[in-house]
Amino acid sequence: MRIPRRRRPLLTARRLALPALERLGRPLIEDTAVPRPRLAEAVREISAISVRHDVPVFTLAHAADGNLHPTIVVRPVPGAAARRGVGGGAGEILAPTLRLGGTLTGEHGVGVLKRQWVAEELGPAAHAVQRRLKEAFDPRRILNPGKAL
Repeated sequence: MRIPRRRRPLLTARRLALPALERLGRPLIEDTAVPRPRLAEAVREISAISVRHDVPVFTLAHAADGNLHPTIVVRPVPGAAARRGVGGGAGEILAPTLRLGGTLTGEHGVGVLKRQWVAEELGPAAHAVQRRLKEAFDPRRILNPGKAL
């Protein structure tokens, strides 16, 4: 596929974003989505969370569909304080996503790390339906074992 010349710098920047972040530490890539009109608000809130926890968070996006990839960079600094900052920042990123009418995941599903947030996003009735569907299709729990749904 031939890429028009005017788009090449954007694609190059996109390809180099993750390697650039890897030079700063270990990236923990999140995956959320918000309604497109709320995209800027979500990015501002994520930036405030980054400052509050003193944890670098760089937000990449598929702006056309509202998908966000807030990427927390885990600095190569050992210690409980560093782990608390990362953990607190990661958890807090999901709260504004839901408040802004978004979803916990735009592309990659809900596994172990987002398990505690699923019920909040779906609500009790929809969460119960999801669990019943999982049980109906996987009564022996052999499909995607240990995951949220």
